[in-house]
Amino acid sequence: MALTQALTIGIDIGGTKVAAGVVDPEGNILDRLRRDTPTKDPKETEDAIAEVVHDLESRHDVIAVGIGAAGFVDGTRSSVLFAPHLAWRHEPLRDAVERRLGLPVVVENDANAAAWSEWRFGGGQGESHLVCVTLGTGIGGAILNDGALQRGKFGIAGEFGHMQVVPGGHRCECGNRGCWEQYASGNALTREARELALSDSPVAHNLIRAAGGDPRKINGPMVTELAKDGDPVAVELLEEVGRWLGIGLANLAAALDPGTFVIGGGVSDAGELLLAPAREAFKRTLTGRGFRPEARIVRAVLGPEAGMVGAADLAREEATWLRRVRVKTTAVTAKTAAARSTRLERAARKSAARRTGMRTAASEADLHHADVNGDPDA
Repeated sequence: MALTQALTIGIDIGGTKVAAGVVDPEGNILDRLRRDTPTKDPKETEDAIAEVVHDLESRHDVIAVGIGAAGFVDGTRSSVLFAPHLAWRHEPLRDAVERRLGLPVVVENDANAAAWSEWRFGGGQGESHLVCVTLGTGIGGAILNDGALQRGKFGIAGEFGHMQVVPGGHRCECGNRGCWEQYASGNALTREARELALSDSPVAHNLIRAAGGDPRKINGPMVTELAKDGDPVAVELLEEVGRWLGIGLANLAAALDPGTFVIGGGVSDAGELLLAPAREAFKRTLTGRGFRPEARIVRAVLGPEAGMVGAADLAREEATWLRRVRVKTTAVTAKTAAARSTRLERAARKSAARRTGMRTAASEADLHHADVNGDPDA
């Protein structure tokens, strides 16, 4: 079977879970497992990865493993430089896992992996210039141009959530203030809803009731569900996040000029409650508005499994490329060896010919010497 048709394992590692699945070349997940993420010890995280791979590998013939990691992955796709919700700091993850599994391993930023899957199988199919934005706890992102992920010089491109949109604004986990993800993420939605509930505002009674009377239990999915049910405050909160989303997308359009934005992550479950105000804010904020084409803004198709599918597909691409390199190297080596053997044979023949010529010349000299000196044996 061709490697392009083989099965691979994709692993999505977040702050709370290790999700793994066996993925076929069409992006279908054939089998899956989930484990809690050990956040304090890198070795324990590697143990969890090895455990799920061995389990899945016992039931499926796989050729490679792709790992989507929530953090900064270096340009060689081998080390996690920094993961805000995990204990990885300059962690050589690829080599460590390859030693344990005996399979080729690709490490990729989780947003890059998700974007790749949306471009291959989801909402970004057919788009030559694609930007994906994932709205979860924070904001991640990725850029694809003509089917190639744009990772940047150091592998850290696409960290859109840390663009500063409000100087001196809310403190961000990255250490700066006013980052985009403090206004257009799941954390932003939750923070605003809790603040409203804690103020004992009468308009927040549905939020408080949904949280069982404890505003600290309010979360993003709770707000989204209330908004879908028509609660006006929840709708307003999502619209505010959507407006901030549109402003950030307009900034990205000014820099990158994509044809399509694909919006994924848990917050995108709100659908048009989020995307409609985002499109309006995008149109109002876009540089050159009214005189330039506008990018489409669409919802991601693959949902929370996008990172897993993308990591698996990138691993298949890598394994196929490695196979081609090895075959080519083997062919070149064989050709070089054959050429060297031919050169040695030629040299041996020349050497033999020289030795034969020397012996012939020596014999003729001996005959000449005997004839001149009257040697009776001549």
